[in-house]
Amino acid sequence: MTSTVSKSTEDVPDAEAKLRTGLPVDRVVFAVAASLAVAFVLWGAIAPEKMGDLTDKAMSWVTGSFGWLFILTSGAFVVFSAYLALSRYGNIKLGPDDSVPEFSKFSWVSMMFATGMGIGLMFYGVAEPLFHLNDPPMGLAEPGTPAAAHLAMEYSFFHWGFHPWAMYAVIGLSIGYFAYRKGHGCLVSGAFRPLLGNRVDRAPGKAIDVVAIFATLFGSATSLGLGALQITGGIDEVFGSGRDSKLLAVGVIAFLTACFVLSAVSGIERGVKWLSNANAAAAALLALFLFVVGPSIFILGTFTESLGGYLTNLPAMSFRDGVFDAEVASPWLSAWTIFYWAWWISWTPFVGMFIARISKGRTIREFVVYVILAPSLVSFVWFSILGGSAFDLQLNQGKDMGALADAGLEGALFETLSSFPLATITSALAVFLIAIFFVTGADSASIVMGMLSQNGCEHPRRRLTVFWGVATGAVAAVLLWAGGLKALQTLVILVAGPFMLVLIAMCISTLKSLRAEPYESTLPPRVRRAVLHAQQQDQLEHQSIALATLGCDGLDDGSDSVPAQQSTENSTITTSSGPREAAIERRADVLLGE
Repeated sequence: MTSTVSKSTEDVPDAEAKLRTGLPVDRVVFAVAASLAVAFVLWGAIAPEKMGDLTDKAMSWVTGSFGWLFILTSGAFVVFSAYLALSRYGNIKLGPDDSVPEFSKFSWVSMMFATGMGIGLMFYGVAEPLFHLNDPPMGLAEPGTPAAAHLAMEYSFFHWGFHPWAMYAVIGLSIGYFAYRKGHGCLVSGAFRPLLGNRVDRAPGKAIDVVAIFATLFGSATSLGLGALQITGGIDEVFGSGRDSKLLAVGVIAFLTACFVLSAVSGIERGVKWLSNANAAAAALLALFLFVVGPSIFILGTFTESLGGYLTNLPAMSFRDGVFDAEVASPWLSAWTIFYWAWWISWTPFVGMFIARISKGRTIREFVVYVILAPSLVSFVWFSILGGSAFDLQLNQGKDMGALADAGLEGALFETLSSFPLATITSALAVFLIAIFFVTGADSASIVMGMLSQNGCEHPRRRLTVFWGVATGAVAAVLLWAGGLKALQTLVILVAGPFMLVLIAMCISTLKSLRAEPYESTLPPRVRRAVLHAQQQDQLEHQSIALATLGCDGLDDGSDSVPAQQSTENSTITTSSGPREAAIERRADVLLGE
């Protein structure tokens, strides 16, 4: 038996050292991305109306021409992730075969959840189910009826469940695999080496990284804008004014920008990890409070029935594009489903890179299961508690929650909290939670944009992180001033289109590289260790037979007591070093000379 263990990770320690230490700034990537960002901010500040008209026309063309592609590819990402987890490739680690995870499972899941969609859940946790209850998706039910309640919760689960996390899993897995197992660098472009070869170091690879920076910038700016809108709604709830003030919203953006820049420069281990754990604790406290003082039995029933409906109707919802109902279904899908898929795609560069960064040492199977299932389950529980509480107020207690939702999505959460005890305290906690959720996600985005600007360095220079943090705040302020929530949604769809094609190519590149992995690397850990042991024993047996054949049993070089060189799981088994092997070679030379 002469097979070898994978060589794919033997150079990874050197590659990881380079990722952690100072890599030079990629002047081309940074200059192009920064110039485009500054030009956009100036355009929005000088001519906001013209920018709004042009982007509206562009969005109408994108959603009308390529909406089907957003829907089809989002479903394909779920299938692709499931295939990797269930196949033999699920045993491959994101790193050397003997690598171990850096973070505990709780911190790991908390960080990925807070970064992936924390602030969005605060904004839409009550607003989306309540909006769909009173304006059912695609007119499939009568408003305010039990049938509308079913649809509302099922589509809320759909928009925040398996599909967005499958997108994050695809890019995070690909980046982590190529960065920490193949040593190709912690860059989006590094995942394309199997397809592009050395061209990833030239113009094609740099173009990919620029697109990734732009998608990250606008995705995080959209979230910052949503967070600012909701915080102003919370301030209005607590102090009685401020909801419609754009000036206050811009002030909130400036304050949050300063906070997440400070968190970002402190690093992942201190800033992001601490904030993520604080997020998890505060969110759990708010949800537990509502569950206890709210309609507990109704919430449990909402979770059970909505989960069953979601899983039952998932295939149909996944591929519905409204082609047969252009007047009602298509506009609704553009405003909700396609916007969500575009929003998640725009977040994939920085969420994927961040998840890859904190997932070293995990197997592909463990990565996919935890990245998709754990946050999805938390989202389902969150919507059941917040949305279920709002549903109970309208369906069972007669409160006109529909009118409250129509007044503004950003105020729906606080209007719901006001119907329960300790409303002032819970509203203040919600404002704090929104701010911390955003700071957690935005500082991760700033770090990732700095990494992309510095050849994948895990600890980018502070001035890069600060620049991209300030740029995120500036873009959010410009968009909010120009058109509010609609402008945020429009831009995120436009920047997500090109990056969707990058994700598709990334899946192809990852699968191509996985198929080239040695068979031993795809075995479960215990089986792999057994195979290695068998290889070692087989090698010793071959050596003994060779010694007996060559008459070397009695050589006086002490070779009999020297074991063959031992192998580890990350190295190739060697057979040509040590005293025993030297004795064999000398005896063979003597026999041949005779």
